[in-house]
Amino acid sequence: MKRSILIPTDFSENALSALNYALKFYANEACTFYFLNSYYYSNAQSRTFITSHFIATLKEVSQKDLVELKAKAEEENKNTQHTFEVIMSSDELVFAIKDSIKKYNIDMVVMGTKGATGIDKFFFGSNTVKTIQNVKDCPILAVPDNKSFVAPKNIAFPTNFNRPYDIKMLKDLQGFATMHDAHINILHINIEKSLSRAQEKNLDFLKDFFKDSKHSFHWMPAYATKSEIINDFIKDLNIDILAMFNYKHSIIENLTKEPIIKNIGYQPIIPFLIIPSD
Repeated sequence: MKRSILIPTDFSENALSALNYALKFYANEACTFYFLNSYYYSNAQSRTFITSHFIATLKEVSQKDLVELKAKAEEENKNTQHTFEVIMSSDELVFAIKDSIKKYNIDMVVMGTKGATGIDKFFFGSNTVKTIQNVKDCPILAVPDNKSFVAPKNIAFPTNFNRPYDIKMLKDLQGFATMHDAHINILHINIEKSLSRAQEKNLDFLKDFFKDSKHSFHWMPAYATKSEIINDFIKDLNIDILAMFNYKHSIIENLTKEPIIKNIGYQPIIPFLIIPSD
């Protein structure tokens, strides 16, 4: 089955880094890569004065840059199982992404973590945050700036065991890990003294689900913020990709709220896989 991979791009170094990562991650898979550029003009105060000529110019530049990007990808990528398409949109990026997911049956969105106007101290750039918050029907792989590809052998999956697991979300994680025969390291931060009956039940469910997959369970004390503990875990176990489920009241929802982004100073140090709930 041929996969459909959407790569939003603003042609920044960060976006190109994400593109190169995606090509190498899916090197052995049959894929169609869709390069998406939004030429939406975001300066709301000036929108009244935007002329049709100005919009036409933005569209021409977008088309030119996308065609050049596609040609470069086709020239440098020799995998005959890979094909490339371009998508231009005048919509705001998050709406362009959501529309493309539906229209092209996208299996994965791969994007940079900040883009041309990102600020290093932020958790993610605003476009990435908006995408994580609003895209609920497709996994997202966010790739840090200048992150060179390393075949993932260890995936971290933090979880609190508080809710029953969705089979589809678990299968998405399992399938992602299988592509590079990666080991799933399931991390629980011990906020409570002992697990509740419901947590024990959900833990047992995970054990059964992953019984035929490479996996292990890890327990860490709550000695710092969750983001700091997760980063320590990443460093200690040489984790290649951080994976989380994105549902209401999850750690991702908390991390991607603007005040928290500014306060915790968390930066993704490895690619971050976000698997949304339906």
